[in-house]
Amino acid sequence: MKRLTSFDAEQSDYLTEEFHLSVDRRPEPARSVPVTDLLDEAACGAYLDAVTSLILSPSRMVTASAFSKRYAFLTIAPVLYAMTMYNKGLDLTMDRCAVPWPDDTHGSWLPGIILTTARVTEPAAGRRAEWREETISTLFSGHIAPLFRSLSKAAAVPISILWENAAVRLYSLYEKRIGEGAVSGEDFAYLIHAAPARLFGEKRNPLARFYGTASRRGNTSSPARTRATCCFYYEVGSSDGSYCSNCPKAL
Repeated sequence: MKRLTSFDAEQSDYLTEEFHLSVDRRPEPARSVPVTDLLDEAACGAYLDAVTSLILSPSRMVTASAFSKRYAFLTIAPVLYAMTMYNKGLDLTMDRCAVPWPDDTHGSWLPGIILTTARVTEPAAGRRAEWREETISTLFSGHIAPLFRSLSKAAAVPISILWENAAVRLYSLYEKRIGEGAVSGEDFAYLIHAAPARLFGEKRNPLARFYGTASRRGNTSSPARTRATCCFYYEVGSSDGSYCSNCPKAL
């Protein structure tokens, strides 16, 4: 179904520059946290509290939402970009990943995901559909879903908010960065319409759930989807406390 391969120099540089991937086989324990540690409620809460203090968030709940948006970009974007554009599978199994401990030495509270082991696959001839399923399942069911459940429990944040944060990142990846194409269109359609819920570790496909029709609102020049949930950006990311243009609270 698959075989091991590697990214060429150009591909590797793009993923590093655009999605902030880095490989460190032995990240400094005092400066990083294995992602698997965040499955423990107490450890997850301690990490969120550190982020809360750093970004001056009003609560763990708001912090968890902000974290999920950033984390989704750093994981979903490189894996699916590589899958669709390079026909290569970046293995982001949870136990291969770590996150920096939140501080201000990097210029960002979550500058990137640290890979402790880089593993790349490609589909065997005629087996792309099965390989795609495995790539998606490893990312979502094996990584994103259990982390979101832990965040939801530690921060008392509705998991629907976390999943919509991830879904919005994925829509943007395919609609704005990747654009239209035979393979990209097929992969995007599969993700939001055909992929079974088990690939996401959920009872229903969370990407399909939030994929509404884009429309123009107010004075905006381009259409956008109104979110079903509020991500609390106005609490911590907006300089003037205003809602996002696609926030349901702005209706």
